[in-house]
Amino acid sequence: MSSHTHGQERWATRIGLILAMAGNAVGLGNFLRFPVQAAQNGGGTFMIPYFVSFLLLGIPLMWVEWTIGRYGGRTGHGTVPGMFDELGDRKRKWAKYLGVLGIVMPLIVFIYYTYVVSWMLGFSFFSLTGGYFGLGGFDQVAEYLYSYQDIFNTSSHGGWVAIGFFLATIVFLYWVLSRGISRGIEKLALIGMPILFLFAFVLMIRVLTLPEAVGTPAEGLNFIWNPEWTSLSDAKVWLAAAGQMFFTLSLGMGTIHTYSSYLTEKDDVTLTGLSTAATNEFAEVVLGGTIAIPAAVTFFGVAGATAIAEGGSYDLGIVAMGVVFQGLPGGEAWGQLTGFLWFFLLFIAGITSSVALSSPAIAFLQEEFEQTRRQAVLKVMALSVALGTLHVVFYHRQFLDVWDYWAGTFGLVIFAAVEIVLFSYIFGIDRGWKEMHVGADLRAPIIYRFVIKWVTPLFLFVLLGWWLVTEAVPTLLMRDVEDAPIAYDPETIVYRWFSRIVMLGLFALGLYMIHQAWARKAIAGETTAGSGSVPPGGGPVSPDSG
Repeated sequence: MSSHTHGQERWATRIGLILAMAGNAVGLGNFLRFPVQAAQNGGGTFMIPYFVSFLLLGIPLMWVEWTIGRYGGRTGHGTVPGMFDELGDRKRKWAKYLGVLGIVMPLIVFIYYTYVVSWMLGFSFFSLTGGYFGLGGFDQVAEYLYSYQDIFNTSSHGGWVAIGFFLATIVFLYWVLSRGISRGIEKLALIGMPILFLFAFVLMIRVLTLPEAVGTPAEGLNFIWNPEWTSLSDAKVWLAAAGQMFFTLSLGMGTIHTYSSYLTEKDDVTLTGLSTAATNEFAEVVLGGTIAIPAAVTFFGVAGATAIAEGGSYDLGIVAMGVVFQGLPGGEAWGQLTGFLWFFLLFIAGITSSVALSSPAIAFLQEEFEQTRRQAVLKVMALSVALGTLHVVFYHRQFLDVWDYWAGTFGLVIFAAVEIVLFSYIFGIDRGWKEMHVGADLRAPIIYRFVIKWVTPLFLFVLLGWWLVTEAVPTLLMRDVEDAPIAYDPETIVYRWFSRIVMLGLFALGLYMIHQAWARKAIAGETTAGSGSVPPGGGPVSPDSG
């Protein structure tokens, strides 16, 4: 096996790699979804299963995905189909087709996620210009947001406003991605991540020094950290904590695989992977948990903040915070500046994740269809504009909700279950454990060998089975059930079916392209028919070529 990594691009620095991987993981979920999940699941009670999930799901899957990615990169693959083919020793033809999950799912999430990220750019602008200042209460700011989300509701915004910020975000992503790994993605992380942490620290200090209103910041922290032991017997709390782990570490996406494929054989994955996970957890638990919830509790009280969180991430992170910024001591100018810091922090968090989400599809086009970097980026961005426009137009018809549940929630667990079986049982835990420690700066505790083979798979299949019965089947059949992931609305059924058809079309296209890619290799004589390996020392065109 060659030690030559696919292509010519590498991460230029270790800190750049860690920050880029952290940028992949640190996203809107850290600052918007995590506080809501904590508030909806008993505050401090949520943190216990959360940290258990981190130890038994997060860390093992993080190491597995880093290892698969580096291993695939050495054999000429920067995307999951080729990596899965290699895990099956190129003897199991079906393995590469399972890899469609690692290309299409992140692309689906990228398309709708980037639209949501563009909201943060818009609200950064509205904060500086005072667009929502003077509106007063929660209902008024909520209407301001809803008008932005619904291009047919012109009560506060013209229909072009949301489209304009979405396109601006796409253009910025094109510029970053077309510059490649070290000159584009790594540079964005080296600049963006320190700014993100700086803004978060400033906001955290400001929130913790707020004077008493309806509540106090201390009451908010108390709510986050003090557990109610009786709630630990509630399966819903454990499932929510496990689900959050996929969002927070970007597991089951295929993005870690692509990023780590640019490592060399001697690059460490154990310590670097753990450092990335720790950076993400600091951003989520320490920073994410110390801004939105304490601020909301201060202005709305514990009961009010909990009620707001029941409305979802946007009600807490956009609407409630919009009310908070208007009521800050120090005058409107300070409130506008603080609002800008918050929403631009969210924009940076989202944009670094968006860059990662688009990378598997871009790398696949480069490797398998000999596209230059700019050609591949242009095609992915064009597709994203075309399908993203559907989300803009049909947002209030649950079009986005369908993609978010099936690709951005349930699909992540399916992907993780597939890869853990391939890694532990097809590739083999002995080979996998040895591969994980090639060039390692940290020897993983031997107990994790047992965890990766037995505990993590069991955890995943229990989680998958529970979700399948309690959520996936009712959601698939569009039943009117309590606490459904997608609220039942008979007026949106047609749009939900349309959304499913488009999503399934992307999966069908992905499977077809995988088939064509391997057929091209066979015809070109690069492999025997049906295999997926490139010759030693070979690989796709450089990600920066063109």
